[in-house]
Amino acid sequence: MQVCKDFNDYELIDASLGMKYERWGKYYLLRPDPEVLWNNGDLKEKYKEKIDAIYYRSSTGGGHWENLKKIPERWTIKYKDLTFNIREMGFKHTGLFPEQASNWNYMYEKIKKSGRNIKVLNLFAYTGGATCACLKAGAEVVHVDSSRGMNDWAKENVISSKLDTTKVRYLVDDAVKFVKREIRRGHKYDAIIMDPPSYGRGSNGEVWSFSKNILELINLCSELLSDNPLFFQINSYTAGISPEVVKNILETEINTKHKGRVEADEVGIEIKCSNMILPCGIYGRWESD
Repeated sequence: MQVCKDFNDYELIDASLGMKYERWGKYYLLRPDPEVLWNNGDLKEKYKEKIDAIYYRSSTGGGHWENLKKIPERWTIKYKDLTFNIREMGFKHTGLFPEQASNWNYMYEKIKKSGRNIKVLNLFAYTGGATCACLKAGAEVVHVDSSRGMNDWAKENVISSKLDTTKVRYLVDDAVKFVKREIRRGHKYDAIIMDPPSYGRGSNGEVWSFSKNILELINLCSELLSDNPLFFQINSYTAGISPEVVKNILETEINTKHKGRVEADEVGIEIKCSNMILPCGIYGRWESD
């Protein structure tokens, strides 16, 4: 499992009975997590004096935040030289997935060591964690997300991180339609990143299903790779999809056309109070030799 252990502004302190207790900068949040099936005590009682906000799920779907202490509408946390804007969002999120930091490390090091001008395509790019890491390494990035709000948030993160805003383009678009247009235009990329949802809708209501559409998308993206590609990275939080499935797709769709190495595994976060690991998703990666 790939685990990041150097995120000083974030800690997963404890996890028990479907909940996780975390520190985001100087604020402490209690949020649900379906992977936490073990019993390490009642976290709400255990940390009752040190919880700033709790997210409660609704029996009819969604949920809401309850702020127990004064908490700002938004605040920032740092990961190394990157600065991210954090907010309480619907459906328990904060605008950042800290377990992805190990992937940001990989992207940064791979681009930096290449010694080349690298052009990156980031699909389903969300609030731009990977975009920021690639920009920090000196790459040019095309950042694509179907949500204008997420693109605006990514812009905030790039500016907060003091990165070169002239080296990134933000596009509100459906990923599949965008890739098809890029193929027709003859555009090429040295690295492609994607973090597709399990289900979703594009900017014009296009329906996305990971299990139904991921093979087509990766096959299309293979046509966008340059003659000397650097890496191809997939992240997924889709239940029931194992790392081996993503690895097999990369072997058949990418490695048959561009010889290199393929790996896949889980990503996770260390639980500070117990030294256990909370699994948070999977990744698959093709990289050049």
